[in-house]
Amino acid sequence: METNNNISAEKLLRRKLDLLLRTGQILVESSADTSRIVRNMKRAAAYLGLPEENLHISVDYYMLQVNLSDEEHSFSKMQRCDHHGINMAALQDISQLTWRAIRDDYSLDRYGEELEKIAKAPRNYGDWMVAICAGFACGGFCIQFGCDWPAFFYASIAAILGNRFRMSLNKLGSNVYFNFAVAAFLSTLLAWASAYISTPAVEAYIPQELLPLFHSDTPWHPMMACALFIVPGVPLINFVSDMLDNHLETGIVRATNTLIMILAMCFGIALAIKIVGIDNFVKDLSMTPHHTFGEYALAAGISAMGFATIFNVPKRLMPWIAVGGIIAVCSRNFINLGPSTGNVGLDLGSIVGTLCGSALISIINIKVVHWLHTPHQLITIPAVIPMIPGVLIYRALYGIIDMQGIVGEVTSATHNAINGSLLTIMIAVGVAIPNIFARKWIAPDRKKKLDRLIEERKRRGQFVDLCAIES
Repeated sequence: METNNNISAEKLLRRKLDLLLRTGQILVESSADTSRIVRNMKRAAAYLGLPEENLHISVDYYMLQVNLSDEEHSFSKMQRCDHHGINMAALQDISQLTWRAIRDDYSLDRYGEELEKIAKAPRNYGDWMVAICAGFACGGFCIQFGCDWPAFFYASIAAILGNRFRMSLNKLGSNVYFNFAVAAFLSTLLAWASAYISTPAVEAYIPQELLPLFHSDTPWHPMMACALFIVPGVPLINFVSDMLDNHLETGIVRATNTLIMILAMCFGIALAIKIVGIDNFVKDLSMTPHHTFGEYALAAGISAMGFATIFNVPKRLMPWIAVGGIIAVCSRNFINLGPSTGNVGLDLGSIVGTLCGSALISIINIKVVHWLHTPHQLITIPAVIPMIPGVLIYRALYGIIDMQGIVGEVTSATHNAINGSLLTIMIAVGVAIPNIFARKWIAPDRKKKLDRLIEERKRRGQFVDLCAIES
């Protein structure tokens, strides 16, 4: 009988470790940052009755490991994480589930069923809706780079078709990086073709009353923005956040994966502009906008909501994400732009402006998360994505790819690379630092709440006693 009890206790323990790993796997494959993964897994472990002092968790980009051990026992399990994507709805649902499971004393079966519901839940937006919204997000980027509204629609249409084609390739099982390159190639070709709509030869066939809708004074700007649906903003921000939180190995893997995505995008763009023979948008086209702040706000709201559909953010959060994008971008533009560029603002430069814009919305969202009952990451990252310097990054890489020994090429490529990297770091720092400080203020209250719930579970005998399992 003792042997049977021992086997039963060990079987129960291993099931609990499986549930803990499944919780972490969903978070890893949904693109949570490493600190969030560890935090949620520890809360799940508290529900499962796994003592924190005996629990060891290791998070890698492709592998999760957990170990429960004391002086006489050691139980370890591993879980492979292969299907990476961005699913912010899952991050919210896992966070709420772990608290709910502790508070309502879920059975293991119920907790497992809830996990599988989250893992297998259909996305909030269909493929065409994501493609259309992401396309308009690229159009919003184009406005931030100085294009007019006809060019906004040309950039959007090129991005919609390129992104939708990429989704079709993904479903066929084609290589992800190859799909990025093909999508960037197709979108750039379509944006190039749209520039000829504003030439006299084509406009002669357009009715005079419709000409203002079709004519663009910035016909080449769509080529700068049409492929930015590929720029991996979430992995970029997670990479910097992981490095700041001392999760160096996972951060480096995220950085490498991000770099390969951007290289694939650059290859597609470079191939397209080699075919058409036009690369002025890469080297010479100005990115300084001259719009009203109302136009900046509209474009920022469109971009933030567009990228939120890619990230599968719950629909109820969309209004605030639009407001967050407006706050972040307009504050960035006011601090960045000024008289030197013919704009209204403080003229302090893009690096200071980007840091202040991302930090401002991050600080505001520290309070908003309590009103909306959602993790900070869900409403902050989509709001700051419109500030990602995708053009600078691929201008730098294109400059390296296209080097022909001309004086100044290395300087130009390095300048774009340094600026793009600094702006990305400023976004991540702005998002992360206020949240890190706030976590120190909020953590004691949350820990008291968690400790109270844990004590209640211990009194009910819910925690694992390793001594009850024979060696």
